[in-house]
Amino acid sequence: MSTLALLGIGAGSIGLLLLLIIRWQVHAFVAMMLVSFLVAFATGMPIGDIISTLIAGMGGTLGSVAILVALGSMLGRMIEVSGGAASLANRFTQLLGPTRVPMALTAAALVLSIPVFFDVGFIILVPIVYGFCKAAGVNPIKFGLPVAGIMLAVHVVVPPHPGIVGGAAIVKGDIGWITIIGLAICIPLAVLSQYVAGWLNRKGYPMLPTTAEQFAAFGKSDETAPSKTRSAPGVGTILALILIPLALIMAGTTGATLLPKGDSLRNVLGFIGSPIFALMVAVGLAMFLLGRNQGWNRERTNAIMESALPPAATVILVTGAGGVFAKVLTASGIGAALSQSLTATHLPLILLAFIISLALRAAQGSATVAIITTCGLLADAMAGGGYSPLQVALLTVAIGFGSLGLSHVNDSGFWIVTRYLGLSVGDGLRTWTVLTTVLGLAGFAMTALLWALVA
Repeated sequence: MSTLALLGIGAGSIGLLLLLIIRWQVHAFVAMMLVSFLVAFATGMPIGDIISTLIAGMGGTLGSVAILVALGSMLGRMIEVSGGAASLANRFTQLLGPTRVPMALTAAALVLSIPVFFDVGFIILVPIVYGFCKAAGVNPIKFGLPVAGIMLAVHVVVPPHPGIVGGAAIVKGDIGWITIIGLAICIPLAVLSQYVAGWLNRKGYPMLPTTAEQFAAFGKSDETAPSKTRSAPGVGTILALILIPLALIMAGTTGATLLPKGDSLRNVLGFIGSPIFALMVAVGLAMFLLGRNQGWNRERTNAIMESALPPAATVILVTGAGGVFAKVLTASGIGAALSQSLTATHLPLILLAFIISLALRAAQGSATVAIITTCGLLADAMAGGGYSPLQVALLTVAIGFGSLGLSHVNDSGFWIVTRYLGLSVGDGLRTWTVLTTVLGLAGFAMTALLWALVA
């Protein structure tokens, strides 16, 4: 089949996928599986190879993704239920002082969002944001907008979040390097989120009536009061649970970079620095430290961990379906055709990766789908380009930042943020959409700068 025909099928498959998800409201998992079948048939893939190709795509992606997402969800759920988020936010506020409450909340959000999914983490922090805003006599958007911005930035580029982990599995990116790069860029982005949100908030935005009622009633009932039976875990405990797995992963990456292959120390560091082992350590510590602090028995601890799995299951399935779609694109020759065409444009691959991801994000709303689809489209180009592990990680992070921008009405996160901050759709587009786009562009700019330095 000609290159033009393959590219046409590839473009048509993306268009159909967007129609299924946006127009006809088909679940992303079903939509990607259906489009994968259609692409296999359209490109003339032997019928005896189709099912095995789909299974290989699902298994290859979920081999690591399912474990990481499940463990990360359990860790985040235990931190959530124990009250660790409030403990973290209050401690950061004490350290930075009452005049720097927005900065303190943004810093706490940056740390908390590493193990906790964006939507869950933001909802956890909303009561804390409301409490500080009521004390300061300001609109919730003043403190909540920068918090939401940095939490979404971490969600799209820092493991164990599903989009970046799934994308890394498809392009064979090094999770350690991706973690280091993602966190290093997100730290200055937290400052930028605070600054841009402050600029966007230079004028007041009226709260929606329902949110205004909810905000006015906050703190007037016993439901919002902290439990008096058990105190929340200390901030040191929460930081340890988040930072220990990160330190292990970074140790593994450092060993792989500095030590020769076959070195026994490199092998040991590689084992303890594998994301699966690192998260297992964190979950084990959380079971002991948080469980003991909160007085959970074994049944209670198991119930809390199990409650994290149903939401994670949907994410895992969507990620796996993205792997199926990526595998079909590769096996059918569409990926190779696209790789050749991109090479002919002479545009930097890192720029194309960002643009494709940003376009898919704007078109269908899901950052996870945008990352995984872009990685599937560019997997052949990345594999055949002779890139180092560090460069592959930078390309993957660039794709992640592409999925950060242009969050608007087709994104569930848009509705979560605007609902809790009391923004109308128009005001949400003027604030939240602008903030995510600025952060995405800035994150990509820093990624591109690192790319230029290592190229």
